[in-house]
Amino acid sequence: MFPIRDHNPSGRTPFVTYALIVANIGVFLSYWPLMQSDQQIMRFYFDWALIPALVSEGQGWGGFLTSMFLHGGWMHLLGNMLFLFIFGDNMEDEMGHVGFTLFYLAAGLGAGLIHYVSAPGSPVPTVGASGAIAGVMGGYLLLFPKAKVDILIILVIIFRIIPIPAWIMLGLWFAMQVFGGFGTAPDEGGVAYWAHVGGFAIGLALTLPLWLRLGGPAFWNRTEGHPPHPDAKYRLTRTNVPKVNRK
Repeated sequence: MFPIRDHNPSGRTPFVTYALIVANIGVFLSYWPLMQSDQQIMRFYFDWALIPALVSEGQGWGGFLTSMFLHGGWMHLLGNMLFLFIFGDNMEDEMGHVGFTLFYLAAGLGAGLIHYVSAPGSPVPTVGASGAIAGVMGGYLLLFPKAKVDILIILVIIFRIIPIPAWIMLGLWFAMQVFGGFGTAPDEGGVAYWAHVGGFAIGLALTLPLWLRLGGPAFWNRTEGHPPHPDAKYRLTRTNVPKVNRK
C-alpha cells in the first residue's frame, strides 16, 4: 500500500515544495545518462553521494548535502517526489517558505548524520531525498494526525483506494522503517532505514516548537487534527463517452 494523495490542499502556493521537486528531477536528468555505465555512475556517486567510510577518513563532507538531491533510479525518484508532493505543501503552509526550506535541509542533514553514525565504516554510497522527506512526514504527523490520506492497496489483482487518517499511514510507515533497521545490517546496500527513522524523529522534534506556538493540544482541538483548510472532495464522475448497446 502507498499514498497517492491527501484531502487537504494548502492555503497558498507551495513554491518551495514545487522547487524542490523540480530540482530533484532536474539533477537526476543531468546524470541519468551515466547510469548506462556502472563505472561512470559509481565515479559520480563517489564525488557527490554520502559515503560514510569516506567521511570517517575526513573526506566527502559535502555528500551530506549533495546526496539529498541524488537518486538511484526512476522509481526511487518518483516515489520520493510523490511523498514530498503529498505532505510538503501543508508543512510549507504552516512554516512559511523560508522556514520550510530550512526545516527540510535540517531534516535531511540530520538524517544523513544518523545514517553515518549507524554505519561509519560503510563504503556504500547513499543517495536520496527520503531522509529529508521523512522529516516532513514526522512534522506532518505532529501537526495533522487526523488528515485524510488516500491509500492505494494492491492485493494481487485487486486495486482499491481507501482514505485513512494520516497517523495510521505514517505510524505504519515509521514502524516498517524501525523494523527494517533492526533487520538489516547497517553497512549493507539497499534502503537506508536509520536515515528514515532519524529524519522522521528530527522532523517531529523540529516541528514541536511550531506546534506549541500554535497552541499544542488546543491547535488539534481547533482544527480537529486536520490542516486548517476545507477538505478537497474527490469523486468519480461519469464518462462522456456514449454507451453503445449490443445488437
